[in-house]
Amino acid sequence: MTVFGTRPEAIKMAPLIKELEKNDLIQPIVCVTAQHREMLDMVLNLFNIIPDYDLNIMEHGQTIVDITNRVISGVDKVIKKERPDMVLVHGDTTTTFAAALAAFYNKVQVGHVEAGLRSGNIYSPYPEEMNRKLTGTIANLHFAPTVGNKENLLREGVEEKRIIVTGNTVIDALLYVVKKEYKFNDKILDGIDFENKKVILLTTHRRENWGQPMVNIFEAVKEIVLHNQDVEVIFPMHRNPKIRELAKERLGNVGRIYLIEPLDYEPFVNLINKCYLVMTDSGGIQEEAPSLGKPVLVLRTETERPEAVKAGTVKVVGVKKEVIVQMINQLLTDKETYEKMANAVNPYGDGQASKRILNALLKYFSN
Repeated sequence: MTVFGTRPEAIKMAPLIKELEKNDLIQPIVCVTAQHREMLDMVLNLFNIIPDYDLNIMEHGQTIVDITNRVISGVDKVIKKERPDMVLVHGDTTTTFAAALAAFYNKVQVGHVEAGLRSGNIYSPYPEEMNRKLTGTIANLHFAPTVGNKENLLREGVEEKRIIVTGNTVIDALLYVVKKEYKFNDKILDGIDFENKKVILLTTHRRENWGQPMVNIFEAVKEIVLHNQDVEVIFPMHRNPKIRELAKERLGNVGRIYLIEPLDYEPFVNLINKCYLVMTDSGGIQEEAPSLGKPVLVLRTETERPEAVKAGTVKVVGVKKEVIVQMINQLLTDKETYEKMANAVNPYGDGQASKRILNALLKYFSN
């Protein structure tokens, strides 16, 4: 049984679900919590996945405690009815940890997809770092995207035989939907000259960046645009009202900065493919953009994806305005620096992660 509830989880679990569906030895059961409702549905429709169970837990103003309580209760009922051999969860959301805990309470085995990521700070990203650590404590099988993730798990005492290095399923999903001649169904995006302009894609939403850090990010973006006539910025605004209000206040009247609504996964990854570089505090984009040859500047003080930093595809620039401006200017003006980041080898795999997970499951249960 696969359990997930947010858009990022759905994107990364979708190719695995499609792989499980093709195998006669496996009977997949899909349970979604809908921790995110609309954004989750976009991905389910794109990959043609119809959940067997939809807990539909999302409520306006929900807290982490609310989500945890409703996921544990809902998943517990599904597990008691279906008695799966294993529950597969993904990554680091509250759905991930709560579903793993519900499985543990029912003495059902847990497989953790995208296991072993660590930032080293339990409050950054919050609550994701603790969610993945606690899920890792419960899991029976750990599907680690990279060797570095495997080493994190070994240091925490996980048996090596329970860790399988697979690559990241996000690359599987990415290759499924990116198209060279993609056309946007959006007037703003269709009107942008991606060939002759240096288009920067900005995404920011993390709790630790709320307040002054996000003000710094927006002010840095404004300065870059005002001093570079060939630069345009696209910011798909997160649905959180605090983020949207601040973005409109700081960037709403600046020319060549486009504040747009959140995009479905398909247009979003095709936008990454067309842009010049990416600024983000998201985790998944640090894996997606390098696969498409796009430099990534991480708007955080640390990352749980050090492989990308080591490979040279990603740079952690923090949230100080001056540093952000300096790094963007370097990528805009120094062709050698830009090419070095754009052409670095992506450490997150070859698009075959889902097949490796399937084969590992078959081997595990055959033993």
